[in-house]
This record gives sequence, C-alpha cells and structure tokens, in this order.
Amino acid sequence: MARTPRLAAGRARALGLPTRGTTNPNRLRRVDRWVEHAYGSLVQQSNDPLVVDLGYGSSPVTTVEMATRLRHLNPDLRVLGLELDAERVAAGEAVADPPRLEFRRGGFELAGRRPLLLRAFNVLRQYTEEQATEAWATMVGRLAPGGVLVEGTCDEIGRRCSWVALTADGPQTFTLSCLPKDIDTPSDLAERLPKALIHRNVPGERVHALLAELDTCWATAATFAPFGPRARWVEAVRLLTARWPVLDDRKRWRLGEVTVPWESVRP
Repeated sequence: MARTPRLAAGRARALGLPTRGTTNPNRLRRVDRWVEHAYGSLVQQSNDPLVVDLGYGSSPVTTVEMATRLRHLNPDLRVLGLELDAERVAAGEAVADPPRLEFRRGGFELAGRRPLLLRAFNVLRQYTEEQATEAWATMVGRLAPGGVLVEGTCDEIGRRCSWVALTADGPQTFTLSCLPKDIDTPSDLAERLPKALIHRNVPGERVHALLAELDTCWATAATFAPFGPRARWVEAVRLLTARWPVLDDRKRWRLGEVTVPWESVRP
C-alpha cells in the first residue's frame, strides 16, 4: 500500500518521503540545458533569482552543476538544495558557497522559501498519481509570482528523461529528451514518464498516442539511420510536426528533445 506523504519529524517539518537518493554527475544536464533555453530570460530579468533543487539525493553534485550552468544568466543567482535526510544535507553543506549555493532540510513546503524556479526530479515516483498531483499543487503554491516548477524523471545516467513545466496556471508543456543512440524506439522513454503520465501509457490515452506516433515516425525515418541516430531523431520529430503541435525547433531536436503543449498529452 502506498504511504501517505507526511511531515517528517524535526524542527523543519519537511513535507514528503525520502527518495532512494541515487545520483550521478551530469545526470540532470538535459533538463538544465532545457531550463536555460525555456526560462533563462526569467532568471535574467529577476531581481531575486532564487532557484531550488528539491531532492538532490545522496550527493549534492547535480545541485552544484545546476548552479554552475545557470550562474551566467544572473550574477545575483542563488541556488538552494533541499533534502529530507540530514546526512544528505550535511554532504551539501560541505560544498556550500553561501549565499550563492546553500543546502537545507526541506520537502514540498520548500523550507518556507519562494523560488522563481524549482527543479524536482525523481522525487514523485514513489507516490500515487493522486498524491503526485497534490504535491504539484503544494510546490506550485509556494513559487514566487511568475515562478516555474520543472518536475520529471530520468534514468540513472540521464540519457532518458521526461518532464513537465508548471506555473500558477497549471501544467504548460511536456518534454521528452534522450540520447538517440541509446534507444531502439522512442517509446523506450515510456519507463521514464513522470508520475502524472506513467500509468497513462495505455491505448486511449494521449501520451500513449504520442509515443505510438513518434515510433511510427521513427520507423519512417529509418532511411536517415546511415547518417546517425541524431539525424534519424531529427527527421522523426520533423515528421511528427505534421500531426502534433510540437513547440520547439530543429536546434532542440538535435539535442534529442521534443516538447509539446501539456494539453496534447493531458490524461
């Protein structure tokens, strides 16, 4: 039986359940790269650019990498890593650089902070779909005005990923991202769908239709295989644009991405 999210014991009263904690260097480079593309201007124009990385795991490396990748956008950028486990927080504090990079104990309540940008990766897989939806609402409700939550899932080395971008107006976009040479078909990414969609990958659901259509386009693009998996992915997404409202362009496709409006995959 799935456990109900709870307030963890202690002064912080952090909301949520501990994750497995697995992490690796560069695991979240794909989502960081997309965040810079999609919301870089938001960070650049902010007078209080606080970014929170929720649930960074047993090592703070992905939080440190996020701070490094986004630093050039705004010299006043502050990055805060949050974890429920005290030992993980201590590991983060060992590499902290206050106030530019800090680590604290916290969960979905975001330790009382109101970030402009919140990354929450691989933190909702252990919840039910209903609980994950509630967690979305809790996190979005704690964003700064105009803020964005990017919530998703990836494999252990960051070669297969997907994520949803949410604002106060609800989910906005859905992105699939992969290393094309690491997949046999695009639907291999189904195992890394976010909690809101992973149980919806069945006939009759929109996300299933998207993955099936992308598989069809991938098969049609087999003639591009001699030019490499990346060229084949680009052609597959180009074919997809004739049938689906793809939001990005060839430059993003070459990175192994495809982004569509949330409404096109909404359960």
